[in-house]
Amino acid sequence: MTQIINWPEIEEILPNIDVISEIEKGFVAYSEGKVVVPPVGELLFEDPPGDTHIKYGYIKNDDCFVIKIASGFYNNPEIGLSSSQGLNLLFSSKTGVIEAVLLDEGNLTNIRTAAAGACIARYLAPSKVENVGILGAGIQGRLQLEYLLKVISPEKVYIYDKLPESIDSYKSYFDLFPIRIDFAEPAEIAARCNYIVTTTPSETPLLKAEHIKAGTHITAVGSDTPEKQELDSGILAKADLVVADSIPQCQTRGEIFHALSNNQIRLEQLHELGNIISLKSKGRENDGQITVADLTGVAVQDIQISKAVFSHFRNK
Repeated sequence: MTQIINWPEIEEILPNIDVISEIEKGFVAYSEGKVVVPPVGELLFEDPPGDTHIKYGYIKNDDCFVIKIASGFYNNPEIGLSSSQGLNLLFSSKTGVIEAVLLDEGNLTNIRTAAAGACIARYLAPSKVENVGILGAGIQGRLQLEYLLKVISPEKVYIYDKLPESIDSYKSYFDLFPIRIDFAEPAEIAARCNYIVTTTPSETPLLKAEHIKAGTHITAVGSDTPEKQELDSGILAKADLVVADSIPQCQTRGEIFHALSNNQIRLEQLHELGNIISLKSKGRENDGQITVADLTGVAVQDIQISKAVFSHFRNK
């Protein structure tokens, strides 16, 4: 019998799951060639602006496969709705029977993306993170910081967003966290922070290469379609290490796609996150390096978090 699991039930389960470790395991399996992930399906909308991604796949010799549908409609907050929507479908890989419908309202996509950001921090953060800069004060901008604070302890956070009211909401969200948060423009963030996360749907670069100082790490999250770009491609050319969540996928979308298209970097320069985690590739080697991670979102993340939620649901 198919289980239909609503977001309130999923939210109750999540504290029992080490999401960061589950996502790490997924990236390692992916880089070891143990995961089947077809190209991303997507629908792009202009009026109102939005996109819907279909990501799906399975881990070889596993009991299930997952199809995830997730949308981002960026004007939704103006009408009282979350910009993120979606669901995850979990099927038996033995029979094709649908075992679970996870009506997560897009939250699992947001959480698994934030967990990937925390994975990055474990392997690419400078030994001492002075200040963190977050570009984008929306859902993902909040979650990235929330999950980062599980693995690093910055002195201060600087946040940029084009909507002033978003900054006030962002600060309120972190009222109970022992961290000070102030607004700053992107160039100021680059000057003050040695750990930066970009989470916007911008199609125009927000950070410029000349602003990035030695020792900075940047995790780029927002550019998950070919049209979006948050980083000047010169930043990737300037970097000592460029890491992709999926090298094949980053050839078609994200910051790496733009840098490759602009001949700013070469394909052979790239390293894959799963290989960094498993130590098959070197991560950050010193605090003077500039490192960039491009997170375009890989189906193995959806597989891992869906499996973990369903397993805990069945066993509770």
